[in-house]
Amino acid sequence: MSEDLHSSASPQEAIGTDICIIGGGPGGCAAALQLAKHGVRTTLIERATFPRDKVCGDALSGKVMRTLERLDPTLAERVNADAHRMPSWGVTFVAPGGKALRVPFSRETGIGEAPGAILPRLDFDAILFDAVKRNGHVQVLEGVQAKNFERTGEGWRIDLHGNGPERSRKATCKLILAADGANSAFARHVAGLPMDPKHHAAGVRAYYRGIQGLDPQGFIELHFLKELVPGYLWIFHLPDGRANVGLGLRSDHVRERRLDLKAELLRLVSTHPTLKDRFTHAELEGSVQGLGLPLASKRHPLSGDGYLLIGDAGHLIDPFTGEGISHAMISGVHAANVAAEALQAGRTKASFLRSYDERVWNRLGKELTISTRLQQLAHQAWLFDFVVERATKNPALADTISSMFTDLDLRERLKKPGFYMDLVLGRKMKA
Repeated sequence: MSEDLHSSASPQEAIGTDICIIGGGPGGCAAALQLAKHGVRTTLIERATFPRDKVCGDALSGKVMRTLERLDPTLAERVNADAHRMPSWGVTFVAPGGKALRVPFSRETGIGEAPGAILPRLDFDAILFDAVKRNGHVQVLEGVQAKNFERTGEGWRIDLHGNGPERSRKATCKLILAADGANSAFARHVAGLPMDPKHHAAGVRAYYRGIQGLDPQGFIELHFLKELVPGYLWIFHLPDGRANVGLGLRSDHVRERRLDLKAELLRLVSTHPTLKDRFTHAELEGSVQGLGLPLASKRHPLSGDGYLLIGDAGHLIDPFTGEGISHAMISGVHAANVAAEALQAGRTKASFLRSYDERVWNRLGKELTISTRLQQLAHQAWLFDFVVERATKNPALADTISSMFTDLDLRERLKKPGFYMDLVLGRKMKA
C-alpha cells in the first residue's frame, strides 16, 4: 500500500500502525524491507518527495553491497546495473607531503564484480525507496513530516503535516524507528542526543566535470592536505567524466579555524599544488552543498521506551572515513529484527529494546573504536607522510594496508606502537 501527497484523506483521519519508521533513506528503507520479511506491516513517513538529492560522498562500500544483497539480491543487481554507477576497486591516499599510495580493495582488481561502487544518492536512494513503495507490507507517506511525538499508554501519537493544513492529521503506533538523518528532530528532542562539536563533522560536496587524472578503475581519492588535517578532501569518480568532490573536518576545528568550508573547497581545488592543474578545465555543476555528520567517536544510547535510533540519527557515522550508508543499513536491519521481536513479545520498554544497542555495537563497535583511534592519529601530518613514504617502498606494507580494509584484526595494528616501531626499523610486517 502506498500513499503520497495527493491521495485523499480527511483532516482528522488518523493512521494506526504497529511501527512508524521516520525517514526514507537507506536506514529507514532497510528497516522497512527487513520488517516486511518478518511479515510486519509498517508505515514509513518521509518528508521529501522522491527522487530527492542527499548531500553525500556517494561512495558505496563493500559493506553496503553485502547488506543490500542480504536484504534483496535483485536490489543489488539494480544498483550494479545503474548507468550512473562507477565500480570502485580501491582507494588512493595522498599524504600531506604530496606522495600518493594506491591501495586496491582486492588482489584481483578488475576481475568480477568490484568490491565497492560510486553512485549518486539521488539514484541509490530512489532505488531503495521505490522497492519499499512496491512492498505490500509498507504504507508509505511521502511528502509528509512527522512532528510532536507524544507518549501514550499504547505507544506514540504523532502529528503529521503535509502540503497544506488539509493534510494535518495524526498517526498512532507502538514503536518508532527514527531514521531521519543527521538532523533528526526525534533524536535531538525526544532521545536527547547532543550535538557535540568534538564528535561531529561538517562537510561540503560539489559535482565537477572534466577533472584531469581520474582513475579509470574508480579508485576513490582521499587527500590529507596540511590545511585540512585531521580532515581530508575527497574526489570520487563517476561515469561520463563527472566526479563528486568534497571535504570534511571535525566541527570544533571548523570553529577554531573560522573556516567557510564552501569557500575553502573552491580555494583548494583552484590553488593547491596537488590539485590546481587537474581542475584547470574542470566545470562546477550546480552549487557547493553542506552536510553535517554526527560521529560514532562517542557512544550514545540507541534505544529507549518505545523507540530505536537508526544510522545518522543514532550518531553512527565512521569518525575516520565519514562512511554512514552501510552503518545506517546495518543498524536498520538490526532495528527491524528487534522491533519484530518486541511486537511478538508485547514488550516495548527500554529494558527489552536495549538488545538493539548490544547487537549494533557487537557488529560495529570494534571497527568504530579503531576508526576513532585513526581519527586521533590523523592530527599527525608527519605520520601520514611517514607511513605513505614507507609503503611506497615496501610492497609487504602496502599489501598489509590493503588487507586492513577487509580485516579488522589487521586494522587494529594501527592502534599499537609496535606497528610503527616495525616501520621505523624497517622490519617485515608480521602475517
